[in-house]
Amino acid sequence: MSNVKQYTEVLDKLHFENMYDNDFFLTWEKTPEELQAVFAVADALRHLRENNISTRVFDSGLGISLFRDNSTRTRFSFASACNLLGLEVQDLEEGKSQIAHGETVRETANMISFMADVIGIRDDMYIGKGNTYMREVSRSVRTGHADGVLEQSPTLVNLQCDIDHPTQTMADALHLIHEFGGIENLRGKKIAMTWAYSPSYGKPLSVPQGVIALMTRLGMNVTLAHPEGYEVMDDVIEVAKKNAEEQGCTFTITNSMEEAFRDADVVYPKSWAPYVAMEKRTELYGNGDFYGIKELEKQLLAQNAEHKDWECTEDMMRLTKNGSALYLHCLPADITDVSCEAGEVAASVFDRYRDPLYKQASYKPYIIAAMIFLAKVKNPQKTLLAMEEAAAPRWKRD
Repeated sequence: MSNVKQYTEVLDKLHFENMYDNDFFLTWEKTPEELQAVFAVADALRHLRENNISTRVFDSGLGISLFRDNSTRTRFSFASACNLLGLEVQDLEEGKSQIAHGETVRETANMISFMADVIGIRDDMYIGKGNTYMREVSRSVRTGHADGVLEQSPTLVNLQCDIDHPTQTMADALHLIHEFGGIENLRGKKIAMTWAYSPSYGKPLSVPQGVIALMTRLGMNVTLAHPEGYEVMDDVIEVAKKNAEEQGCTFTITNSMEEAFRDADVVYPKSWAPYVAMEKRTELYGNGDFYGIKELEKQLLAQNAEHKDWECTEDMMRLTKNGSALYLHCLPADITDVSCEAGEVAASVFDRYRDPLYKQASYKPYIIAAMIFLAKVKNPQKTLLAMEEAAAPRWKRD
């Protein structure tokens, strides 16, 4: 696309008014047109930046980040997105704050938000906790705004919770849209979301759950594959089934990696912990039973080791459509004989797809920026066109 107008013309055909002054928790809470609006704005912002045009809609303000789990890609993507729009980022370190001394969620949320325009939270470790916590933060700042404590109500963006990883899966989808030449071309394509062996035990379920929920929404034929005992949340399975029925595509569950890979256009082999085990871990942490947690970890590592054959190998890739399916991963991947003795993917497969994987990851900052933009800008089309017309340079090259 040669100019921003082509993106705004897409937006002109969509209804996404409810995204203004709203949060982004789960992809399936948004309408298909709202999801398309995120994709269009993300592409428009990328187009502007690539043409050295400033996209600062804020002259000042804060983006607050709270990461309750380790993160590299999402942490820097959030920081990049905020910076792209003109916000400074401040990371909330709970161990160095009054949260460690029992400060309430409502008090913390208000105290950090006096000049905050967005709050990004990653809280994916405990079933039933992460998404609930995010919604409590959102309620707290909205109440603070209504009561006149806060001058503005910060937008909350889910940077990964126990249920969904919307910024990741939306970035995955935008990558596929570009790879296949348009969102309409995803319809009918087969994507295999499969479990894969990892020498670690506690990886969140939110990526596979997010993928099956979003890709069925986009009309893709989705196959979820995992060994027996590695089931995901029933509620998300029901979301995927409902989406498939509404979109006229298929959603299939199998215990065979080979079946999932066969004739797939896209494969997404990634490890995750069993849902029942994650529930148990949440209970053990809640009870302060650290001995029980260590025992559970031993059990799960032993259970994983029974399925080392669940690996994305060259033989597996030959089962895919024309032997050349697109390989996806949210990264970091467990690469056999590179990052571990045995892992999710063979080194030769990973090396062949390294550049596409990095491109996949590159969409996340723009997806996050688009989520913020649509929540904070009342007339996105007008603002994007004005940015292009002003052509304020992002940096002076000469």
